[in-house]
Amino acid sequence: MTARLRPARSTDAGTLGALMTEAVAQRAWKPRLHSGAQDIAHAGRMIDAGWVTVAEDAAGAPLGFLAREGAYVHALFVAGPARGTGLGRALIGEAQRACDRLELWTFAANSGARRFYERAGFAEVHLGDGRDNDEGLPDVHYRWERRGHAVAAPDHAAGKAAP
Repeated sequence: MTARLRPARSTDAGTLGALMTEAVAQRAWKPRLHSGAQDIAHAGRMIDAGWVTVAEDAAGAPLGFLAREGAYVHALFVAGPARGTGLGRALIGEAQRACDRLELWTFAANSGARRFYERAGFAEVHLGDGRDNDEGLPDVHYRWERRGHAVAAPDHAAGKAAP
């Protein structure tokens, strides 16, 4: 699937929030901590911060997004029908071109996300027991570094909201 990547607009918040809500609803193992309205508000805050890149279809409808604050990936979501089409790879590839290092957390139970990140060159840094996230679920810290580029260790592990 060919998609165009662009910076998110404030008018995307509803669609992006719905993508987050849909993703949680599809994972029986993940507790629902936020309402759909809270997901939309969270998407709006990430958009307002300038963190969000959207993958859109030919008609301009958002099919997925990545939220990145510097080297930290806060979120990566792709709409159900668009999963497996290369949109997630396009989004993470854009972030990799923009940075020498990327950091993120995902839940240990999210085997699809773990395979995706590992295929994209991310390496597991730490396996957490869930004490440091709101869901209380085991999580995995991943890091990607551009080859030949030495980077310092991350200075924070906040915002563990990646998929």
